[in-house]
Amino acid sequence: MGWDNTGQESAGDDPPGDRPGGDFEPFVDLNAAAAVCAAQLPAIGLIWWIGTELGDDYGGSPYGLFLLLALACLLVVAPLVLPFVGLAHAVVQIVPADHLARLASRHVRGPVWAWHLVSIPVLGAAWAALAAVLWDWPFVITALLLTALGVLPALGLAYLRRRTRITGRPRGFWGVWLPSLFASVTLFLLVFVGGVLGTVTGLVKDYEPPRLTADELTGVWRGEDGAALRLRPGGRAELAELPTESESGDWLAEPPFAVCEGAGTWFLSREGRRDGVVVRLDGGCGRQTRWTIGGTELDPELFVLFGDPDAGDLRILKRG
Repeated sequence: MGWDNTGQESAGDDPPGDRPGGDFEPFVDLNAAAAVCAAQLPAIGLIWWIGTELGDDYGGSPYGLFLLLALACLLVVAPLVLPFVGLAHAVVQIVPADHLARLASRHVRGPVWAWHLVSIPVLGAAWAALAAVLWDWPFVITALLLTALGVLPALGLAYLRRRTRITGRPRGFWGVWLPSLFASVTLFLLVFVGGVLGTVTGLVKDYEPPRLTADELTGVWRGEDGAALRLRPGGRAELAELPTESESGDWLAEPPFAVCEGAGTWFLSREGRRDGVVVRLDGGCGRQTRWTIGGTELDPELFVLFGDPDAGDLRILKRG
């Protein structure tokens, strides 16, 4: 990797040892890329947290164990972890995309930073395809997220290179990580203030679960480990490997539910804060279980939180 950001490298360029960074240039680039990647992570984490708070909480307590652990991670662990996460991001996406950008700039005119931005979605799509094959992640959403995560580091790396060309020497370790710290705090505060203003002005709406009719609920709902619930018109239900409230109702049991199958009945319940589907199995397996309606109008879900509301076992059913 070089520091020339025009893409017009020629035989008359200075040898690598005479350029800013010299023989250590690849390590200087990697350090700068890792610092820029790490700078955006707290703000991204806050955006994710705001999104989860505005989304379905699946009946969990807003002051549960997860939130306490998240705050502890933010205050104590995050400053130690962020540099390594930023380095990992730089290694798997930012630096390889930079290599592709420099390869393209040797054959097609244009600044390296522009080709870097073009290469970011290429690497994002490659990793999204791998994640889709290995872990069944949604390809389009994953590719878009990885692309968004790479834009700011690519622009930040281009800025640091430009500053290096102007000053004639690369920034040292603290020369990139201290600005990364200040940028991280600034981005975090901007997202925080934006979230507060959006909530106060009403631009950010609280989550509203969908209101479904009995006819809209009929059909097959599937979950993990082969769980399936078929809701038939007229109130009949068929269960297969479906988690159900255990006979004992013991929160501390492991697991805190029974796995049942067979036939039963169901009805739409509009009692309480949220609508739900009450399923009762014919026979002696488990007890009557209320599956709460969640998700969205276009992608509805049924869920139950078994055990402790603060750290229970969440089971979700989606349209089969």
